[in-house]
Amino acid sequence: MSLLNPMVKTFDRIFHVGVAQAHCDVPCGIYDPHLAQVAAHTVVRMAMLISELEKPGSDSTNDQAQIYAHKIARMTAVKEHHAELAKQELRILWGDYFKPEHLEQFPNLHDTFWKAMKAASESRVHRNVDAANGLRDAVIEVAEIFWKSKGVTPVRQPSRQTSGGEIVYPS
Repeated sequence: MSLLNPMVKTFDRIFHVGVAQAHCDVPCGIYDPHLAQVAAHTVVRMAMLISELEKPGSDSTNDQAQIYAHKIARMTAVKEHHAELAKQELRILWGDYFKPEHLEQFPNLHDTFWKAMKAASESRVHRNVDAANGLRDAVIEVAEIFWKSKGVTPVRQPSRQTSGGEIVYPS
């Protein structure tokens, strides 16, 4: 037993504080799937740019090969960062916002989140547009459920981004 244990118990007896009940680490009450949607669109766009990038031929110079490698590295880093950002935002919604009553209201909620998290991982692993589109579609599905859980009708609007697709907003 460490020396710290008795000190903490003594402190607790003197300054007893009840257990705090909060829906998140800092009970702000501000949740929105928008950042996850934007991150997913960024993953799609990076996958598109990577797939469109012309690979240098065997007759290319060392400088051309280095420029290609640099572009691939940068686009991949951005793609992976935003896939992880989408996962982070999804984890916040899943862990801090959604409650057991939401599972009753939306029986497919757990599966929807599981698929979205898997799609984000697939987007990190692969450099193809299909995996990225899978992430975007899964995040849009989460966003629709989120807004419905707040009693709001979600509206799909064209994203007007170079990644295409849609973004879900509250009506």
